[in-house]
Amino acid sequence: MPWTEKHRPKRFFEIKGQDLAIKKVLNFLGENRKHKAIILHGPPGTGKTSLAHIVANETDSEIFELNASDLRNKNKLNQILKPAIEQKSLIKQKKIILLDEIDGLSGFYDRGGVSELLKLIDLSKYPLIITANDIWKKNLAPIRKKAELIQIKEVNYKIIQEILNDILKKENIIFNQNLIKSIAIRAKGDIRAAVNDLHSTSRMKDPSLINLDERDKEIDIFTALKHIFQGKPIKKTLRLFDSVNMPIDNIILWVEENIPKAYSSDPKSLSKAYEILSKVDLFKGRIYKQQYWRFLVYENALLSYGISASKNLEKTPNISFTSYKKPSRILKIWLNNKKIEKKKSIAEKYAKYVHIGKKRALNEFPLIKQIASKNTKIQKELKLTNDEITYLNY
Repeated sequence: MPWTEKHRPKRFFEIKGQDLAIKKVLNFLGENRKHKAIILHGPPGTGKTSLAHIVANETDSEIFELNASDLRNKNKLNQILKPAIEQKSLIKQKKIILLDEIDGLSGFYDRGGVSELLKLIDLSKYPLIITANDIWKKNLAPIRKKAELIQIKEVNYKIIQEILNDILKKENIIFNQNLIKSIAIRAKGDIRAAVNDLHSTSRMKDPSLINLDERDKEIDIFTALKHIFQGKPIKKTLRLFDSVNMPIDNIILWVEENIPKAYSSDPKSLSKAYEILSKVDLFKGRIYKQQYWRFLVYENALLSYGISASKNLEKTPNISFTSYKKPSRILKIWLNNKKIEKKKSIAEKYAKYVHIGKKRALNEFPLIKQIASKNTKIQKELKLTNDEITYLNY
């Protein structure tokens, strides 16, 4: 049996590093709850599904679990989820509905799944617990409004190290602590990945020979902001936003929105952060105007490391929890999204024309823009619209 299942926590006290989330979940299950559903959101491997099962266990409730990837459309939701929220539990007094990986409802093949889920949430007599790795997808906006959002944070490597040592104690295995620490750090907050690595290492004749290369991992915008605003400026901060699956223009809006919140206690740091942000915008304008695309990497570095280094660590100390806000400049975000749509459509046409992947075309877009912006023959061959041509010449 995989250790992730064998050593899955079963009680609240076994969950480490998520005290605030547990408190919010318990409040949700109380008599005076304001919502019919909660969304546990955060990076993979942080214990979202485990927490839902523990809630059911601790409250002596039956749990009915569904995976959203199997419930992509309206008909399947009606066939499977609707009966579950209407029928009483056959074995217990209480019942909880778990809808796992709601990200699976978002996409081209949704076919009314999101709108139908909203109706079923209203209809449900039982509390719904929804989990998501990335709840900020555009298609999931209506669900965000309907449910209470509870963030499951990445777990500090020291806590992961403690969890791994507990498992080794139960398995009666002794490992070098430096190796355990390396596994914990490598996991980057992903407990499941750390436990899997530990299990694999335990099967080796010589565990010291395991290759613990640093794994690449996407992080959400909230985790990135926490590192920028609350962490110390270090070398890794330079490329932090590279790990966020979001266009740099949108990231800038998130940073701009949350600077006042992060540096409210220190006007000097606040002023310096805005100065850095203005330089990022100026730098970006010069790159686009002069088409020095190779300098785009420095825009990211200036935004991440510059903002982080602008704070006075004595006057803006680390805080255990800060609720960062989504950008309020909706119009600007909408315009940015429109620009991104143009970029994607041009890249898709180019990829099809020269027989390469769309991802590669997006990576090579600065070159595509430079070639096609003033070449009418290429524009005709790619069948670009007037809006797309205008975007190329922007």
